[in-house]
Amino acid sequence: MKKGRSWKWKNSKVEGSGKALACALRALARRDHSEAELRRKLRDKGFPAGGVDGAIDRLKVLGYLDDRRFAGRWADSAIRNGRAFGPRLRMELLRRGVAESVVADVLAELTGEHGEPETVAALLTRKFAGFDPKCADDREKRRVIGYLQRRGFSIAAILKVFREQ
Repeated sequence: MKKGRSWKWKNSKVEGSGKALACALRALARRDHSEAELRRKLRDKGFPAGGVDGAIDRLKVLGYLDDRRFAGRWADSAIRNGRAFGPRLRMELLRRGVAESVVADVLAELTGEHGEPETVAALLTRKFAGFDPKCADDREKRRVIGYLQRRGFSIAAILKVFREQ
């Protein structure tokens, strides 16, 4: 093995962009990210701003980075798993750096697919299998209602499901 200096790019911007692109691809291989999340990750790893911008632009051109796709997948998963709905879902997507217009489009699309009462009923069945609102005491009802409200479900939808069960 030959000893000596390691090979380096002459232009540090190209070097930073290439390394940032490789790092971003590894992150995207694990899970989808929003543009803002990926920018923050790359900056936190110490990549220069020019390298981060170059990597982000390249990923957009290649189609690997798309905030609309990220928001749709993340929101659909959050609704199906009962992690978020309605205002909570909006807040979570905005916190992840997705633009307000994209969030509004995605939520409008998903609201038609996932009805709030149906999602509440499915979550109750899955998370609280033995829960019966007609037989439960007030303390247990408050606990379940609080759990559902923290996830963004409206009290009207929750009480509607409680009456129907």
